[in-house]
Amino acid sequence: MLITESYVDVATQAGGDMRILLFHPSIPAYPKAKFPGVVVFSEIYQVTGPVARFARQICSQGYIVAAPSSYHEFTGPEPLAYDGPGTDKGNEWKVAKKLAAYDEDATLSITHLLSLPTCTGKIGTTGMCLGGHLAYRCALDPRVSAAVCYFATDIHSATLGEGKNDDSLKRAGDIKGELVMIFGKMDNHVPPAGRDLIRKTLHEAGVTFSFYEPAWAQHAFIRDELSKGRYDPAISGICFAMLTELFARTLRSDLGPRSGEDVEIEDVC
Repeated sequence: MLITESYVDVATQAGGDMRILLFHPSIPAYPKAKFPGVVVFSEIYQVTGPVARFARQICSQGYIVAAPSSYHEFTGPEPLAYDGPGTDKGNEWKVAKKLAAYDEDATLSITHLLSLPTCTGKIGTTGMCLGGHLAYRCALDPRVSAAVCYFATDIHSATLGEGKNDDSLKRAGDIKGELVMIFGKMDNHVPPAGRDLIRKTLHEAGVTFSFYEPAWAQHAFIRDELSKGRYDPAISGICFAMLTELFARTLRSDLGPRSGEDVEIEDVC
C-alpha cells in the first residue's frame, strides 16, 4: 500500500497551532477508498524519525494516521533531539502543559480524522512513553474503539501535566473501547508495583484489556534508533502484531453493537 504524507495546523484554545502530521494510505485505481483512523501520540521528543516510521508502518496496513505535535504551547512542531538538552526540554514541557490541553489535542486529532471524507468513522489510538499515556487518555473519548499503549509513563503515579495530579486511573471506567497495555519488565520508568496498580485498576473498572510484559524489554524498546541501546526489533515485531490484530478486529470489522453479556468459560482441558 502506498502512502501520501501531509500536515494540517489546527488552532487550539491552549495556545499555538497544533501541527497534525497525516499519513494516508493510497491504493492505485481506488480513489474513493475509505479507511479507519488512528491517532499516534509521540514520546517527549515530539514526532521524531522513529515515531514517523511507526506511523508509516500503521498506515501501510490501511489506516489514516494522525500524529499531533504535543508542545505547540511552547515551541514549533520540529522534533527534539535524543540527547541531554532534548530530554530536559521534553520532560520540562511534559509537566508544564495543562492536562486539559493534552485532552484538547486528542479531541482535535480525532475530530480531524472524522472530518476526512476518506475516513470510515472508526478510530483507534496508540503511542509510546508520554504518548502511551496520551493514547490511554485518548481512549477516554467514546469515539475511540481501541488503544495500544506502549510503556505509558506517569499513569501509575498520576503525575502527568501541570500540577502533576492527573485523573487517568480514576477515570478507567470511562474507557469503552479495548486496550492493549505493553510494558517491558526491565522498564524502570514504570516499576513492577506501578504496573500491578494499572492492571488491578483496569480489572476492577471492568475494562476489556490485554497486558503484556516482555521479560527483557527496557523502556522505549520500540524506538528504532540506537542512541540509547534499547531497541529490540524482535519484541517490537511481536507487539506490532498485537496492534494489527486489535485494530483489524475492532476498526476494520463490522462487529455490530457489543452485547455486554458475560463470555462463558469452560472448565475443560
